[in-house]
Amino acid sequence: MPSAFQFQCHFVLIFLAALKGETRYLEVRDAGEDEPFLLLSEDLKRELSAGQIYRRSLRCIDMLSIEGQFTFTAEQPQLHCATFFIGDPEELITIDYDFVNIDCQGGDFLKVFDGWILKGEKFPSSLDHPLPTSQRYVDFCESGNIQRSIRSSQNVAMIFFRIHQPGNGFTVTVKKSANLFPCNVISQTPSGRFTMVIPHQHRNCSFSIIYPVVIKISDLILGHLNGLFLKKPSAGCAGVGDFVELLGGTGLDPSKMFPLADLCHSFHGSAQMKIGCDNTVLRMVSSGKHVNRVTFEYHQLDLQELENRKENSIEEFCFPSI
Repeated sequence: MPSAFQFQCHFVLIFLAALKGETRYLEVRDAGEDEPFLLLSEDLKRELSAGQIYRRSLRCIDMLSIEGQFTFTAEQPQLHCATFFIGDPEELITIDYDFVNIDCQGGDFLKVFDGWILKGEKFPSSLDHPLPTSQRYVDFCESGNIQRSIRSSQNVAMIFFRIHQPGNGFTVTVKKSANLFPCNVISQTPSGRFTMVIPHQHRNCSFSIIYPVVIKISDLILGHLNGLFLKKPSAGCAGVGDFVELLGGTGLDPSKMFPLADLCHSFHGSAQMKIGCDNTVLRMVSSGKHVNRVTFEYHQLDLQELENRKENSIEEFCFPSI
């Protein structure tokens, strides 16, 4: 049976693979916790293809993968609300406050978070994000007119809010811009191909896939030669400044996931692994001394692959949890 974490992530991700191109649209209707419903609107696709700005109301719990103007108006006290935003891997998200009518003194709040939070776990993790956690929150009740435009550091962001008085609310405009060197990414789809490049920067970058997957690394360029290790208590790349690691787990935060394998050397070829965890992360650690690059592809594990687990893989992990 799927885990509780997978149900949470289905709420914001599953079936995004069906939504392609500039006209894709995901709508999360009022649904039970374990039965999220997603709707692809053909009318919206025709509307956006005509160049119109998309506008709609927000629900208390919502997810957006498209640009437009969005308004929330409370019909009753709403105390635990959040909207998740996601773009393509090469996109950044900008959230502009157009109109805000909330009672900050009465306990209302409206906050933007640079990344995602689910069950207290953050993406990107505190180890991988360029800002300290305290600076990743922008509270409208504290900043007001000082900061009415917030841009994310990666392809995901979110707002969470509390509004007590019916009739109060806010309007935001969501825009996307190009990110030449995407670092931390949550995949919209259970399959794809991606190249991560870190050009002489001392930073860590994580690519998160919230599905059990087969992941195949086809090209890895690092600034040194050392070796490849499966994770063991006395082995790994801890003493190497530049390397790639594969992580698996049941939560969102890469720093809390189990390290599965380290790749410490450049190669052209194929290194494949089946990972049956709820969440798989490829993470590149870079010292800033070199231009590091890794190309990989991935697809969701199907039933046949689950049954033939010992074929053509470095190792297998997390299968007992499926």
